Amino acid sequence: MPITPEQRRLVDSWLQAPSQRRAFLLAALGGMAAAAHAQTPAPAPAATPAKVKTQARIVIAGAGAAGLTAAARLSAALDGARITLIDARRDHYYQPGFTLVGAGIKPATYVVSSTADYVPAGVELVPERVAEFDVEGNQVVTESGARHAYDFLIVATGLQLEYSLIEGMDPRLIGKDGIGSIYAGPQAAEDTWQAMSAFADKGGRGVFLRPATEMKCAGAPLKYTFLTDDYLTRRGTRSKSEVIYNSNNKVLFSVPIVHEKVRMLYQERGIAVNYERVLRAIDPGKRIATFATPDGTEEQPYDFIHVIPPMRAPEAVRNSPLPWPADKNKAWAAEGWMEVDKGTLRHVRYPNVFGLGDIAGVPKGKTAASVKWQVPVAVDHLVAQIAGRTSSALYAGYTSCPLITRLGRAMLIEFDYQNNLTPSFPGVIAPLEELWVSWVMKTMALKPTYISMLRGVA
Repeated sequence: MPITPEQRRLVDSWLQAPSQRRAFLLAALGGMAAAAHAQTPAPAPAATPAKVKTQARIVIAGAGAAGLTAAARLSAALDGARITLIDARRDHYYQPGFTLVGAGIKPATYVVSSTADYVPAGVELVPERVAEFDVEGNQVVTESGARHAYDFLIVATGLQLEYSLIEGMDPRLIGKDGIGSIYAGPQAAEDTWQAMSAFADKGGRGVFLRPATEMKCAGAPLKYTFLTDDYLTRRGTRSKSEVIYNSNNKVLFSVPIVHEKVRMLYQERGIAVNYERVLRAIDPGKRIATFATPDGTEEQPYDFIHVIPPMRAPEAVRNSPLPWPADKNKAWAAEGWMEVDKGTLRHVRYPNVFGLGDIAGVPKGKTAASVKWQVPVAVDHLVAQIAGRTSSALYAGYTSCPLITRLGRAMLIEFDYQNNLTPSFPGVIAPLEELWVSWVMKTMALKPTYISMLRGVA
């Protein structure tokens, strides 16, 4: 469904008058929500549930989006619990914004804040890295050797970027010799923008890809290909350039209808697609990337390459009993993803352990939007167990991908475990349409919602 004239007027007004951005968001998004739910009677205000009294010891490993959100919700639901949050990184990264930094839309500072700013009162923050999960002894061991006993454990460690698994690749190369990679952090995203912008000025051969492993925000490689193509067009160098996207398997997106839409858009814009290509090596000096193919290897020269590294669970999780066993899921076992029930996020073999966010071995869900839906489910089951009741809450695999297709346009793709599209604004925002309003939601509206999520109020 195309954007309406009124929505276009609001967007144009926002673009021309930055001081009115908040008013725009309230009018546009509030109006869409009202339209989407106009036929649904408003529920009666619910009373705030009483806190559950407990002396339970709860350890949360990881203070990213999932860990902080879980800490906030548990703190609000429990009275007397001892909640310990363990993470060595003092900076908190708004990772959905890395693509925006890498596209020159936001500065690197846009995605950086302090972890301590989001830790609820009464929650202890231990600024160390987890070295071991002793799940038989119900303890987490940090690098200093300190042991933190628990009655319940939430593992929200995120994942590990494995650039070293690509021969010749090192994160220190990002921003040099035509190499970009938005995943390595805020500065890497900024350096990637500088490299991509220089490429767009001259044109040439741009090579894009995704890894063969599970990965966070699987739409990001597609977005960055679209954005680079758009910059080449805007700077008048597209006609003397090639843009090549290398898919690790036989599709561009795991949801069939979205794959077909992206395929059509790539074809329309002259973006070449290679299927079943996995980056194995890179030669920065010669600017040649080597890909594994079903028939052997293939060399692809480049002027600019956007490297997405393989991703897997952190070593402490991989070396614990928590991952999927190989006889149940060979790929997930090799990468170390936690064996959790996909509906409850509770560990299959350790009922006092939950896995949330990127670390969870579930079919979908390595996005910040998924965390918003996962955490309330896991917390409800944990609190219910403490209170001596059962919970019927289930996570259906909700995942959101605001897929930028050019500057000023995006598709708001939302889906579940069954690959069903699950739009939040049915009849208002068409998920497969390139819309201004979806672009504004990605670039302006999502970060405030994300911060509210970390504080347990969204």
